[in-house]
Amino acid sequence: MCNGVLSSNFGKHKYFGMKFFLAFLVFFNVAGYSQCKTYKLARNGDTLNCTDVNDRKQGKWIERREGLRGEAGYDAEGVYENDKRNGYWRLYTTMGDLYAVENYRWGNKNGLSQYFSMTGLVREESWKAVNPDNPYDTIEVPDPVNPYKVEMKVVKLEGSTVKHGSWKYYDSKTGFIIKTENYILDKLEDAGKRMDRIVGEISVNDSSIIKKKLAGPKEKPKEVVDFEKKNKGKSIKVQDGRTYQ
Repeated sequence: MCNGVLSSNFGKHKYFGMKFFLAFLVFFNVAGYSQCKTYKLARNGDTLNCTDVNDRKQGKWIERREGLRGEAGYDAEGVYENDKRNGYWRLYTTMGDLYAVENYRWGNKNGLSQYFSMTGLVREESWKAVNPDNPYDTIEVPDPVNPYKVEMKVVKLEGSTVKHGSWKYYDSKTGFIIKTENYILDKLEDAGKRMDRIVGEISVNDSSIIKKKLAGPKEKPKEVVDFEKKNKGKSIKVQDGRTYQ
């Protein structure tokens, strides 16, 4: 099973409803936004759904999106900063079941988002939000010839958010990954061509070698390097946990 933002077990249990969940929300101080022009109070006294004097959404919000064009409605909870979603947002069905955890930055999806069915995790998405004030970013760009070499390049990101990283699709009942897609700035990487380059490079159709190549070189920890230098040429006894009669 994947250990992402949330365990897939979240998708297997029905939540107690939005009202009960409010008791576990972290308190958010809206004083930093001067005063709320409009707001609601939760049962525990927390301030919710605050709009400031400029009519911008601030702080903790709980909102409902009605169904549209065949898509089911849902309830969402999270934090707004200056009218833009920020951080993790949790989405629930209208029956109170958690079905998504989305991460936001600058009001757009960023980083890992997860989606659930009643039986478990079904999909993980990876996004990169674009800073509207500075659409340029430094990213790792794989070499088109050598798949193990990357370059750091400054690129201009188009749009408000782009697919970037691994997208994984799961069998919700078993937790096994059934498909993986890798994106680089909204462009789907051709896994077949990448594998062909690897096989051609090593000239051996050996899956164990390919896996090692994909994993890349692994550096020894500094402590191991220091130990080997200090004891080079010495006969070292190593305790391996075995017992002897």
